[in-house]
Amino acid sequence: MPGTPARRPTGRDVAQLAGVSQATVSLVFSGGAAGHRVSDATRQRVLDAARSLGYRPQAAGRQLRLGRSGMALLAVPNLQGPFFGRVLTGVEEEAARHGLAVVVSSGWNAATLAEAATTSRFDGLLICSPDDSQLGELPSSTPAVFLDADPAAAGGAPTVELDLAAGMAAAVAHLTALGHRRIGRLRSSLSAHTFRVRQAAFERAAAGLEVLEHQVELNLGESAARIVATELLSRPDRPHAVLCDDDVVASGLYQAAADLGLRIPADVSVIGIDNVSIAALLTPPLTTVDLPGEQLGRTGITALAALLSGEQPKPVAPLPTTLLVRASTTGA
Repeated sequence: MPGTPARRPTGRDVAQLAGVSQATVSLVFSGGAAGHRVSDATRQRVLDAARSLGYRPQAAGRQLRLGRSGMALLAVPNLQGPFFGRVLTGVEEEAARHGLAVVVSSGWNAATLAEAATTSRFDGLLICSPDDSQLGELPSSTPAVFLDADPAAAGGAPTVELDLAAGMAAAVAHLTALGHRRIGRLRSSLSAHTFRVRQAAFERAAAGLEVLEHQVELNLGESAARIVATELLSRPDRPHAVLCDDDVVASGLYQAAADLGLRIPADVSVIGIDNVSIAALLTPPLTTVDLPGEQLGRTGITALAALLSGEQPKPVAPLPTTLLVRASTTGA
């Protein structure tokens, strides 16, 4: 009949399309340990059927029975940082499997995170690449997982780390193999474990090399990086290779090089870190250390879902990083 709203798809519709029982559909969307009784292949079939039908489980009643909000907070230091978009993609992909919705926000400190954890707004917290102001004491009852963070500062909460040291070592080794012995370094001025690890790894790998280092405030974006990169590239002893703490800083260096009439890589080789979308779009495409942001997010939300189910997540090895060699580096 014209004007009659379309019927909302039900769990029975999903079960029919996937060729499974309604009980199996309920298990897949249960968000608890019971969901692990379903094989990966069957789970995927149910999720594909639900997606094609536009099915959304009635989460409100289930969460009320469990005493939960059904929401998790992903706290990041800077919403404009493109790497965190990669992390959020992975978090959202996996959160649906556990019956969780995700809110992403920045600007949190230890006090506001503790407040969010104790007012029942969120079932749990994912705290990504925290700076030092976010590492205060959370209530011991708070389900929290730290991503790209210092395990020693996480208060016993599960952590998922990136193998940043290997990525930085590979970047320096690539430049030295090309014959570079004077290396510029645009490093973050932020107080975060992730940047301290990068710096320590750089210093180990660059031992014996001449290093010209400038600090950049990453949260100010590529315009700030452009100013600092101009200072570096205007030095009389300017380096012919520069390693940047992320790809946004590297893009600022590209702009500074263009302003000064320098060619990449003929006059200056450039390496970034993160492998966000801009890296492949720069001219020439940027050599960068790929940090697996999506995998970081998926692994983190899986660990948080385990905590919410009363389980202790299994420790995971640091996620591997990879140097992607593109056209922005060449021999000295």
